[in-house]
Amino acid sequence: MSSTAAPVAFIGADELSVELAASFLRSGARVRSFVPEAERSPSAALAELNGLLRCASPVEAARDAALVVVLSDAGGVDELFFGVEGIAKGLRAGSIVLIRSTLLLSQLEKLEQKFTDEKKDVFLLDGYIFSGLSDELKQQIIIVASGRQDVSERARKFFHSLYNTVYFAEGEFCTSSKLRVVNDLLEGIHFVASIEAMYLGVRAGIHPSIIYDIISNAAGSSRIFVELVPKLLSGDPLLIDFLNSARKNASHVMDMAKSVTFPLPLLGVAYQQLIHGSSAVTGDGSASPLKVWEASFGVNIVDAASQQIYDASKLADQLVMEPKAAKRIGFIGLGAMGFGMASHLLKSGFCVVAYDVYKPSMARFADLGGSTKGSPEEVAKDVEILIIMVANESQADSVLFGNAGAVPVLSARTSVILSSTVSPGFVIHLNRRLEAECRQIKLVDAPVSGGVKRAADGTLTIMTSGTDEALHCTGSVLSALSEKLYVIKGGCGAASSVKMVNQLLAGVHIASAAEAMSFAARLNLRTRRVFEIMQHARGYSWMFGNRVPHMLGNDYTPYSAVDIFVKDLGIVSSESSNSRIPVHISTIAHQLFISGSASGWGRYDDAAVVKVYETLTGVKVEGKAPMLSKEDVLRSLPAEWPEDPVDNLVSIASHSSKKILVVLDDDPTGTQTVHDIEVLTEWPVEALVEQFLKLPTCFFILTNSRSMTADKAMLLVQTICRNLEAAAKKVPGVSYTVVLRGDSTLRGHFPEEADAAVSVLGEMDAWIICPFFLQGGRYTINDVHYVADSDRLIPAGETEFAKDAAFGYKSSNLRQWVEEKTKGRVSENQVSTISITLLRKQGPTAVCEHLCSLEKGSVCIVNAASDRDMAVFASGMIQAELKGKRFLCRTAASFVSARIGIKPKPPICPIDLGLKRALTGGLIIVGSYVPKTTKQVDELRSQCGQSLRVIEVSVEMVSMKSMEDRDQEISRIVELGNAYIQSRKDTLVLTSRELITGKTSEESLEINYKVSSALVEIVRRIDSKPHYIIAKGGITSSDIATKALEAKRAKVMGQALAGVPLWQLGPESRFPGVPYIVFPGNVGDNSALAKVVKSWASPSRSSTKELLLNAEKGGYAVGAFNVYNLEGVEAVVAAAEVEKSPAILQIHPSALKQGGVPLVACCIAAAEQSSVPISVHYDHGISKSDLLQALEAGFDSVMVDGSHLTLRENILYTKSISSLAHAKGLLVEAELGRLSGSEDGLTVEEYEARFTDVAQAEGFIDETSIDALAVCIGNVHGKYPPSGPNLRFDLLKDLHALTLKKGVSLVLHGASGLPHELVKECIDLGVRKFNVNTEVRNSYLESLGKTEKDLIQVMASAKEAMKAVVAQKLRLFGSSGKA
Repeated sequence: MSSTAAPVAFIGADELSVELAASFLRSGARVRSFVPEAERSPSAALAELNGLLRCASPVEAARDAALVVVLSDAGGVDELFFGVEGIAKGLRAGSIVLIRSTLLLSQLEKLEQKFTDEKKDVFLLDGYIFSGLSDELKQQIIIVASGRQDVSERARKFFHSLYNTVYFAEGEFCTSSKLRVVNDLLEGIHFVASIEAMYLGVRAGIHPSIIYDIISNAAGSSRIFVELVPKLLSGDPLLIDFLNSARKNASHVMDMAKSVTFPLPLLGVAYQQLIHGSSAVTGDGSASPLKVWEASFGVNIVDAASQQIYDASKLADQLVMEPKAAKRIGFIGLGAMGFGMASHLLKSGFCVVAYDVYKPSMARFADLGGSTKGSPEEVAKDVEILIIMVANESQADSVLFGNAGAVPVLSARTSVILSSTVSPGFVIHLNRRLEAECRQIKLVDAPVSGGVKRAADGTLTIMTSGTDEALHCTGSVLSALSEKLYVIKGGCGAASSVKMVNQLLAGVHIASAAEAMSFAARLNLRTRRVFEIMQHARGYSWMFGNRVPHMLGNDYTPYSAVDIFVKDLGIVSSESSNSRIPVHISTIAHQLFISGSASGWGRYDDAAVVKVYETLTGVKVEGKAPMLSKEDVLRSLPAEWPEDPVDNLVSIASHSSKKILVVLDDDPTGTQTVHDIEVLTEWPVEALVEQFLKLPTCFFILTNSRSMTADKAMLLVQTICRNLEAAAKKVPGVSYTVVLRGDSTLRGHFPEEADAAVSVLGEMDAWIICPFFLQGGRYTINDVHYVADSDRLIPAGETEFAKDAAFGYKSSNLRQWVEEKTKGRVSENQVSTISITLLRKQGPTAVCEHLCSLEKGSVCIVNAASDRDMAVFASGMIQAELKGKRFLCRTAASFVSARIGIKPKPPICPIDLGLKRALTGGLIIVGSYVPKTTKQVDELRSQCGQSLRVIEVSVEMVSMKSMEDRDQEISRIVELGNAYIQSRKDTLVLTSRELITGKTSEESLEINYKVSSALVEIVRRIDSKPHYIIAKGGITSSDIATKALEAKRAKVMGQALAGVPLWQLGPESRFPGVPYIVFPGNVGDNSALAKVVKSWASPSRSSTKELLLNAEKGGYAVGAFNVYNLEGVEAVVAAAEVEKSPAILQIHPSALKQGGVPLVACCIAAAEQSSVPISVHYDHGISKSDLLQALEAGFDSVMVDGSHLTLRENILYTKSISSLAHAKGLLVEAELGRLSGSEDGLTVEEYEARFTDVAQAEGFIDETSIDALAVCIGNVHGKYPPSGPNLRFDLLKDLHALTLKKGVSLVLHGASGLPHELVKECIDLGVRKFNVNTEVRNSYLESLGKTEKDLIQVMASAKEAMKAVVAQKLRLFGSSGKA
């Protein structure tokens, strides 16, 4: 910070403010301070800072300061801010005041309101400032500021460059104070728990330094314990300050809890203990709380600490150096911990014989090669060491001394290791009973700690006590089971005393974590964020870090159950009672666990004690995403930048026409927003040179690196970058920008791939992180990346994507995500931000200026909530590039289209690619395992179940079984797939939905590879050419394209659905010309996959309406041919396929009476199997009952023939059928006017015939809503008279004008016998459907006169005769070649 900038002021002082002031001075800032007289010590420390200006009043210190840091208690705050010499009087416009106080929330809110009212141009932030104590942020000053977001971000600039300072902008005003009280709550409880635990342990005879050394590295540890106990043991005078501070902070927390009506039982009793401890402290601090505690607990802990000390771990080392070998070990108790311990001993080469009451556990142990017996008595025979690992004292007593117990059969000098958590008194009593056996049976007190996994790995912490001989005899076994082994002097019971102390602390810390997180929820804090911040604070404990994630995830899978702490804290209560030691805090914690057990949570994980608070108060600690309304959030943002920079973007880019965007796509889904762009699946230098010579604006290289391990991905990126460098040198003047296109839900190899690129291309001016992707519902707002779920926005870190087995993460805030993924190499406060406010209010120029101002090697994240935001950023980035800046971009798909100025186009349909009706089904391959995909597959099966064929690939068979099993599974699927596709059925091949993962991310990737390679093999062996291919999932779609279909390059044609790319594979691929749809695993709503499949699937048959509309567009007519049997149906379809023409299969009522349902079914099946559009029509429906049956029979269209009725009757008749038919989606044809002649036994005399009236036709159409009108213009059914047809073309012309206006198709019956020239003139005048019957029927009858030897030959002859007539008519009607 420049010394010429406005000064920074400090009002009030403590150790942290002194450190912070020193950091500002080191940065070159001018710093002033005012410290009240009461704060003498901090004031003196401030005075020693070189360059600090001390002021006489708050107003003097604050005058013209840009930032004022205020430390204030509740008393006198109004005077401090608004008094005669108050801070407010000296503040300049735009000043920021950061207040760290112990004010209640209501007082803070009043202060903020007063500032708003009186100093509208000064901004107030609430602050929580503390020293970082985590390994990650040790000795850093952490500032958590809350208030208006824009003000918090402005304040960030003051702290950004400070040494050892980390800044968090966190929520609305008062959030920081709330976070502080949560920490103070934990500190107060941990303080009192540490005192109780240490005094209890010392009264049990354990040296306090031994307790401290062991507990500091055990599950009972906390930061307060580690800091407090050395002061306690040494009688450090600072203990008084520690106590007074804890009491004062606890009082503030209790006041705040009272204001929000929330019970704090643990802190309540802790607060009373803190008051009690400070009761001996006089005003001048001359007395010590040690006197009070000595009186309460009956021991002088300082004297105890001065006693001779020993090293418990070194004693254990000596034990391990010369252990006595044990040949045969008995083990009783194969519970979760016991099974792990016994199996580890087995793996370590010991002979182990075991017993448990639960027979399946014994069977599992036997499967591992262990021996099992039917009782403790049988196990104990002839063993040298017997290990007891049961749940409680009662069980231990039973297996040793009960029916079929172990003790009576134990050999002399056998060693018994008791590893159960029991009371020290029980161990002492047990040792006496064993001594009374007079067989020199040796007892080792050896409680264990560490959990199930450590038990199985042999890395437990074990505390041991007993005689030297007993320890020597068991040393080899104890060493095999432990990572940390301690020998505690004091005989049997001493080790259990240390374990008791650990369990006291562990239990209290779990309960205090539940109290703290529940209180945080009541304060409306984001509980997951509370957890993240508390990890760096003083109130943290090992149990807080381990158990709170269970609470946040609402996952109470038992690792250590509530009932275990009911037992363990019961031991504490019992032992303290026996020793006459009050343990108030432990007793309250014990009651909380009992309450949890009584409420039904006893067998659940001990973190479920939080349910006591949730049930009592109604809060929810579960750290799921807040229910943010997408609509509300987007509406709250500033208006978009008014100008569309896309056109300007292209203009700017044209000035640097040889600057090519090269996108390294870690899976094929990155082409989601582009069209007419090439994709390379191979990257030799020659291919890249060829691509550069084309001077495209952009091209993609499909790396599929997301399917690889990090090391392989880095090597791949380095290879590609070297090839790009080599290729660019061979094309004069060309340059390029590399984009690492990654997943919009933040999965993938970051920062590994970026590091790999930089290692070849050289250091960049900045890395750009931009995961915004509109089509997938991915938004970055206020640095937090969101995934849209319907109408909600969920932080990415709270979604299933963040739990990815290979690429999981915790942070939703992108600055924190960068820190997390770089493992702290790039800290959160080093990450720069381009806000939506900057994009929307200042535009591309401001983006350019921001990018140009970044330090070399910076990381910059981009907020965006619309394509316009993305275009504004891309425009500014291009301006920066033209000024010589170089960037490496890690982005989602939206950035690419914005960067090259591509404008979106509508989703592509089969007709857009000129695809005709298919003879085969489509192929849908699903490999993605994200829950969204599973939901989409379920919806696909629901919507398309009847037409879809589903083949499930067993993941277990192809990834976990033998090669023979794998090959059999693949062959089964290939056989079915070929059959279904050939049968024109869309075929879904999907992996079984049960996700199988490995123990490590590498193992998970290996399983993914096996599954993906099986899918590749399946598609490679399917030789039926599909109508289309959909590959669901990034890795799946890449492998299918490159390995199964052998594509070396492809062209992105566009999208099949928003965010779903459609490729045209190169001519070298196995199925060139087949549309290849790359469907990402994480895109679209639940029905998205079904939508794509339905839009690309071949319709089962064409509708009559579709045929007639196409005829109108093409200026031709469709032939409707009456059929009576199988030969007629086959003749029409065969002729249509040869002529590549649409046609209509037409059934007359008389034919239907003879052929019935089988005839209709035959027509429908033929239409569905045809390679050209065929529909099925019911002709001349003169009977309403027949028509009603026809509506249910499967016809595509019906003709309602009321021509024999009066006009009014015809209208009513037609209208009644029309409404029913339209409800079923059927086209309705009707006749107005009446044709003379005979057809299928129906005769109309010439005197009955009448022409169609145009005026009547208009009314008829309007009232009936028909789709096609059969007219009479002189045409007849059957044969025309010798004089020939006499057609009224003038009438036809008028009728066409009417029907064209009404959107109705013109139909002409009686086409048989019409001269060709008349037919053509009718077509020219708008006829779109001709009914043909007589000529086809006559050809059939004539063929029967031929002498044939066999019925098959008769059928074939008849079919060929009819086919010839139909083909001639199709050519005449102009429909040939129109399919």
